[in-house]
Amino acid sequence: MSLLVGPIVRRVSSTQACIWLCSQTDAVAVSATDAKVHLHTLKIGEHCHAHLATLDFANALIPGQRVDYDIVINEQTIAQHSPYLLLHGESTPYFYYRPKLLKVLHGSCRKPHHDSIDGLVQAESLLHEDWPDLLVMTGDQVYIDDVSPDMLHRIHELITHLGIADEHLPSETVPLASKLHDEQHLNKRPDLLPDTHAQAQFFGGKKKPIFTSAYADNHLISFAEVVAMYLLTWSPATWQLVGEPETDVIKRFAEGMPKVARLLAHIPTAMIFDDHDITDDWNLTAGWERAAYNHPLSKRIIGNALLGYFIFQGWGNQPESFDQALLTKCQTGLQQLGEHDSLIDDLLAFDQWHYSLDTQPKLVVLDTRTHRWRSERNENKPSGLMDWESLTNFQQSILGEPAVIVVSPSPIFGVKLIEAIQKLFTLFGQPLMVDAENWMAHPGSANTLMNIFYHPKTPQTFTILSGDVHYSFAYDIELRQREDGPDIWQITSSGIKNEFPAGLLAFFDRANRWLYAPYSPLNLFTKRRHMRVTPRRPVPASKGRRLANQAGIGLVKFNQHGQPTELVDIGEEVIRFELEQHAGRWE
Repeated sequence: MSLLVGPIVRRVSSTQACIWLCSQTDAVAVSATDAKVHLHTLKIGEHCHAHLATLDFANALIPGQRVDYDIVINEQTIAQHSPYLLLHGESTPYFYYRPKLLKVLHGSCRKPHHDSIDGLVQAESLLHEDWPDLLVMTGDQVYIDDVSPDMLHRIHELITHLGIADEHLPSETVPLASKLHDEQHLNKRPDLLPDTHAQAQFFGGKKKPIFTSAYADNHLISFAEVVAMYLLTWSPATWQLVGEPETDVIKRFAEGMPKVARLLAHIPTAMIFDDHDITDDWNLTAGWERAAYNHPLSKRIIGNALLGYFIFQGWGNQPESFDQALLTKCQTGLQQLGEHDSLIDDLLAFDQWHYSLDTQPKLVVLDTRTHRWRSERNENKPSGLMDWESLTNFQQSILGEPAVIVVSPSPIFGVKLIEAIQKLFTLFGQPLMVDAENWMAHPGSANTLMNIFYHPKTPQTFTILSGDVHYSFAYDIELRQREDGPDIWQITSSGIKNEFPAGLLAFFDRANRWLYAPYSPLNLFTKRRHMRVTPRRPVPASKGRRLANQAGIGLVKFNQHGQPTELVDIGEEVIRFELEQHAGRWE
């Protein structure tokens, strides 16, 4: 077996397409119909190579055109080395060039050990009946900070097959990454992580780890662990190299991998990070940043996760953003693990993780993690999700567009009761306890964002795709003081393989409807008081519910003008959000 992960179809335009894969060997050739192929390779380990193939088409593709391609490894075609990737009756995988987005899949939060279905497995069925134009992954494609013991065992088994150099860690307890494989460190990663007094707990007042996930017992640390996590999250091939999973949940996760791989081999896919791709509460406050980046081990942990994101996700989003100098430095760092802190510094300073696709409507993907608007009054208050400069650049990128699809990992318009609770905890100095990171948490970013919607040249149709929250909902938003629009949609689908505690979500749903009813004076205290927000009712659902709670994948269908016409969540059941009539206003 030589293919580890992929191929994954990434960015596609009329003149060029990108296909990403990872193999055990560098003896790889990519071919496609009427295309010249440039293959760029990063050697991760002796038996682990990441490749990005750029296909330059001899003639510009026409909308709807099918492109067949093949991956030859050790003189074997996909049909020979990875037949599970092929649709019935086909000899190669293929994708379509569809610049007009009429059907978009989207979702976030895919946690392997969550006991639920896998939305990417569900999505594969659409290849046989309703082919999507694009798949958008809105964050938490992997959980670096929340790993089950079963998954960690498989990660360590896989590492032995990859030939990745042992990493020197800035830690007296575990000076080498290979020491992390010892059983004494299983479920005890917090003991290795640095502590800080920056956030005292309500009860006990004891020190709390910088890495604030409540489930950080097996937080990944080394770069090799991050690599193995990605390989096991996207590929059936790598599961053949490790032992049988010990738990039924992980076993079912692994069994679904052929369908996941088949989906990614056929649908252009856009990705962006959220916190769990790196670590929980990543850059939530200036105080968190100060504590995390001033400690060598915590900085290394963050840097290793970001390096993994670059190779496995960011590279294929917009390859031209990563110049040859950075790629060369990355290759040098991979060969000298433990001495790659300069590379980590470059990645932490990199400011082009955001990107856009030249589709109709234009798709703009926001980086809400590394351009934070830090509080100037209190370093322990939540930072804005984007600073003024980034929001200004975002505004310039959409002015004059008739319609736009914006990917914001966190919903711009969320559940107001939950945001109010987050604000309350922030007032008590505990924003990390409730993940108090929403667009309305920082006055500067919130007000700047609201002004963008009121700009006279803002797009008339504004669709926001989000994830993060582990439940799904759909709002349409009207500006009270503008009769001529724009029409704004907030469409949230989460998680792909995660869910919110059912009883708690039912309480929030019911309480939010009562506290923020149209006549409620509480609406006057929200930053959205000049907007009318209409929640769309999910069907089927119990009476009055506005929030849908099931693992799955979202599907948005658009008309020719870029306006949403159908909103679906595909999970154990198909949930549709009503669009025909208003479901009752919350403010």
